[in-house]
Amino acid sequence: MSPAKRFSFRKDKFNRQIAPYLFVLPNFLIFFIFIVVPAFVGLVYSFTDFDGLSEMNFIGLENYKEVFASSEYWGIFGNTFIYAFSVVPLIFVSSLAIAVLLIKEIKAKGFFRAIFYWPTMLSAIIVGVTWKWIFGDSFGILNYMLESAGLEPVHWLSDPLFAKISVVVGTVWARIGFFMIIFMAGLQSIPTSYYEAAQIDGASKARMFWTITLPLLKPTSLLVLILLLIESFKQYPLVLALTGGGPAKETTFLVQYIYEFGFEKGELGYASAMSVVLFIVIAIFTIIQFKWTKGGSID
Repeated sequence: MSPAKRFSFRKDKFNRQIAPYLFVLPNFLIFFIFIVVPAFVGLVYSFTDFDGLSEMNFIGLENYKEVFASSEYWGIFGNTFIYAFSVVPLIFVSSLAIAVLLIKEIKAKGFFRAIFYWPTMLSAIIVGVTWKWIFGDSFGILNYMLESAGLEPVHWLSDPLFAKISVVVGTVWARIGFFMIIFMAGLQSIPTSYYEAAQIDGASKARMFWTITLPLLKPTSLLVLILLLIESFKQYPLVLALTGGGPAKETTFLVQYIYEFGFEKGELGYASAMSVVLFIVIAIFTIIQFKWTKGGSID
């Protein structure tokens, strides 16, 4: 074999066997350094009384016992659970409906896509501040409009129920556009031949949606549900800007609660234990979603 051919052979071998790993390596290192290592450190801290300053002592499962025995923790967990299972179905259904409408050939669909996607580009803090201007009890735009119409103002952010509704509304407004794009990508991947065959058989649009679109969107739906669940369980900045976790911790969620114990009260061991429990809860719901959405192909 000539030197040129040997060089070409080695180059091809490098491109096939080594180059892919080199491209993946930076992402792997970032994931390992900023995700795996902190997660492992947090797991270790959860078995200690570490406060960030004094000597760290191993205390076994005491932090976990304290977590599960805390009525305040379960109240915060309940707030998070209610919030998550309010925003997940609302965003899922709304973003899917908008995607189905905007995937069709309609006038100005590019404009409407941009309008729905625009809030996604805003930071959660800006979204929270924006909706605080709208829902503010004494200076909010909504109460100003109610008073101008001769109606009584509503305590949107100081009433527990209305505060929760305000947080849900702000979240739905901010996240619909992102998941709309994901659903649109899923819809575009469905072969049009399925719909053409169904039309020949006389199937209605509703029947095609339930028997073709939804089953073939199961992989996309699984992705959306998992992302929504993770986002909702780790919600913090939007709520911080909108309600601050009030009134009376009624809109305080787990991540804010963990932050308060870890960085304001200095109980890093206890906060780490709560983080591990939160991770396990998210993992359990993710596994359930995988089982629920298993399948989804048309033979």
